[in-house]
Amino acid sequence: MFGFFESEETKRLKSHIKNLGALAKVDGHVDPDEMNYIVSIGTRHGLKANDVQEILSNLDRIDLKPPANDTERFDQIYDLVEMMLADGIIDEKEMEFCNSMALKLGFRKSIVGVLVRKISIGVKDGMPREMIRQEAQAFFY
Repeated sequence: MFGFFESEETKRLKSHIKNLGALAKVDGHVDPDEMNYIVSIGTRHGLKANDVQEILSNLDRIDLKPPANDTERFDQIYDLVEMMLADGIIDEKEMEFCNSMALKLGFRKSIVGVLVRKISIGVKDGMPREMIRQEAQAFFY
């Protein structure tokens, strides 16, 4: 699938796909909409659907790799929150997972809940990602 000498960007992408897969499994089942969403994230970043499937079937082989900058951090938590909303049901475990991942991505504990909620509301209201990012920018510092 990938060469021995993967770029840092590829490692971060695989780590992000792993996190999305873990979120999808948190409520006990992977909804087809969640799987389609994960595949769409992978293909948007240049992976083929079968590459994404391979990553998801080998989660234990993927090391967590933190995002390189604030934009990547936001995009990763945004993708996680958007996927949490994909099946139309917000499971308590999924919300806890998103909050936990926001902490692991480097967001301050004091703002994690507000940030995840702000993204959730923005996605539900159909706001563009960039507008949500701009409104959330204050939380980065």
